[in-house]
Amino acid sequence: MTDTLTPQQRSHAMRRVKATDTSPELAVRRALHAKGYRFRLHRKDLPGKPDLAFPSRRAVLFVHGCFWHGHDCKRGARTPKTNTDYWLAKIARNKARDARNIEALNELGWRNLTVWECELADKAAAIARIERFLDAPGRGTSP
Repeated sequence: MTDTLTPQQRSHAMRRVKATDTSPELAVRRALHAKGYRFRLHRKDLPGKPDLAFPSRRAVLFVHGCFWHGHDCKRGARTPKTNTDYWLAKIARNKARDARNIEALNELGWRNLTVWECELADKAAAIARIERFLDAPGRGTSP
């Protein structure tokens, strides 16, 4: 299947894909703020510019889109029908970058948690998981 958009139209469409303030990220931020958690957004001084950073807890939170970060759910595991080689390589690079960032955060003594877009279908369970992570003592990586 060929791309039905011109290169200019495709470029415009891709520029509109947001990296920050996505719907899943905003939902998590609102829920955590309502529960009294305070955080910093997109700290550039930390590897990977985590979506939310909790400095007093030495914890960070990433809210990942399933497709863009290659999650193993139905949405994340689908293979694009057009430009397949490009997208598979792009997602593989994203996953490798995420792994490097998590390792760097661990070396700096920061705990981290990744929340996947698909997990927010059950928002209450996702927020409860985040709360357990934030309230847990110690250092380490959570799935």
